[in-house]
Amino acid sequence: MNIKDKSLEELEKVSQDIRDRIIDVVSRKGGHFSSTLGAVELTVGMHKIFDAYSDPFIFDVSHQCYPHKLLTGRWDEFETIRQFGGLSGFTKPNESDADYFIAGHSSTSISLAVGAAKAIKLREEDRVPVVMIGDGSMTAGMVYEALNELGDIKLPIVIILNDNEMSIAKPIGAISKHLSKLLAGKTYQGFKGKVSTFIEKNMPEGTTYIAKRMEEALKLITPGILFEEMGIDYIGPIDGHNLKEVIDTLQLAKDMGKPVIVHARTVKGKGYEIAEGQHECWHGVGPFNVKDGVFVKKDAPKAATAVFADALIKLASKHENVVGVTAAMPSGTGINKLMEKFPTRFWDVAIAEQHAVTSMAAMAKEGFKPFITIYSTFLQRGYDQIIHDVCIMDLPVVFAIDRAGTVGNDGETHQGAFDISYLRFIPNMIVFAPRDNETLEYGLEFAYTLTSPSAIRYPRGAFTAIDFPSSPFELGKAEVLKEGTSSKVFIAYGSAVGRACETAKLHKDDIAVVDLRFVKPLDTKCLKQLSSKYDEWYIFSDSQKQAGVGSAILEFLSEENISNVKLTSFEYEDAFIEHGDTKLIEESLGLLPSQLVEKIR
Repeated sequence: MNIKDKSLEELEKVSQDIRDRIIDVVSRKGGHFSSTLGAVELTVGMHKIFDAYSDPFIFDVSHQCYPHKLLTGRWDEFETIRQFGGLSGFTKPNESDADYFIAGHSSTSISLAVGAAKAIKLREEDRVPVVMIGDGSMTAGMVYEALNELGDIKLPIVIILNDNEMSIAKPIGAISKHLSKLLAGKTYQGFKGKVSTFIEKNMPEGTTYIAKRMEEALKLITPGILFEEMGIDYIGPIDGHNLKEVIDTLQLAKDMGKPVIVHARTVKGKGYEIAEGQHECWHGVGPFNVKDGVFVKKDAPKAATAVFADALIKLASKHENVVGVTAAMPSGTGINKLMEKFPTRFWDVAIAEQHAVTSMAAMAKEGFKPFITIYSTFLQRGYDQIIHDVCIMDLPVVFAIDRAGTVGNDGETHQGAFDISYLRFIPNMIVFAPRDNETLEYGLEFAYTLTSPSAIRYPRGAFTAIDFPSSPFELGKAEVLKEGTSSKVFIAYGSAVGRACETAKLHKDDIAVVDLRFVKPLDTKCLKQLSSKYDEWYIFSDSQKQAGVGSAILEFLSEENISNVKLTSFEYEDAFIEHGDTKLIEESLGLLPSQLVEKIR
């Protein structure tokens, strides 16, 4: 949709049409909601002033990119948002040339913009990177690493700070707004440059000092002091829903030819009154009734996250040294329940996984028992800290890894495929997993007793119900759930035990089923016994094949010189997993029990 020549009145109509389209589709299909509704006018302003097919449009996290998709030829296809085979819920370059970069994790946008600006300068091109970043993403250290360099090299970049939840600093009414624009405007910037040059060349030192102090005094009454001190010009705060103000300000920022932060105040859920404001439940939603905002409820078994939260509350009630942390996902990980019950012992440190891990390492050294609860995909961001600050020190930190395995509609940036592969080869780390709700509770109790680092993983949603009774964990001990009379054995790990059991039921042979429980340390005694009874081993695990569970067992077979075993792994192949309904994803990967039976046959 080309909006360059549209009038302000026409653009306001476009904005309303975009809102109506988002509300209609997301209410039926689900998706990110309040954040993307709040970014409509800002996105329309970006497309009015800049060229999405030339100027790099970089959306931080990019869950607020729905208006951008609708403005770039995906209006009809938007019906498929986050559906299997349809549009991604995030920016994705293979969908459109207007999508500059893929994004699903936060706080990468300014670094991307700096890199793009460097390339543009080297090529001597007339292009300007444009960033939209939410205030929540400003809690991550990577943002300030990028701003630090940007303030030094001063390449032209326009950064729109979408402030919809918290203020970076409290403004002082209309005068602050006016002075902020004045400080960043052409007239003031030109005047400041000329005066500075004149003073430095012609005036005594005392005058130079006085002039600089006057400039600093002006800045102090604006909310942009942080950015100004880093060498980046600041405009704002502006009304992010006033389209004329947005367009005028972005034009001003573009014309400045330097790094500029445009601070825009917006309301999450703007245009759908029920969702307006700071309501976390409207960030990402399932289907709902537009008239009353009531979500469409589906009967579902208790999610693993809820089981974890309740079990950890019991553990924390019993042991006063149990503490915990999450990184901007309190409700998503269930830590919000513990923050309410034990507000001095459980924390949300915002989007700061590195800090979360290292701060809990110190608490472990002080005698506390930290539970670090982070999604599998986000724990990747704290990897160096896991090695450097936890495992080298051999500290008894517990990593409770939520959303392990496929996570559905969020797609490749969020699939929890890699945690086993990136954790199991770290010295001192114990890696284990429950198969159901009861063993998850046992797992937390077991983790509390450990004196070394440990990682316990569990899926998004609920475990598959199985018929076998549960028992407490013993370090490095697997559990044979069922002996078999055939030459086959299913060795399963974590939530994949349910899939192994279902597959065994569908197969005509009498097949043994083993819950491996630990991928590090392996139960070598059990594996040796299995090799004497069964020579066809099938590995079930919701994880990457490379360096995964099957790989660990192959290493064992090689070390023990066991040659009679033929091993087949049903782990994820060497490819990123697309978005969509979990069952459809598993079907596309050939991992449904009915498909596995055919492969085994």
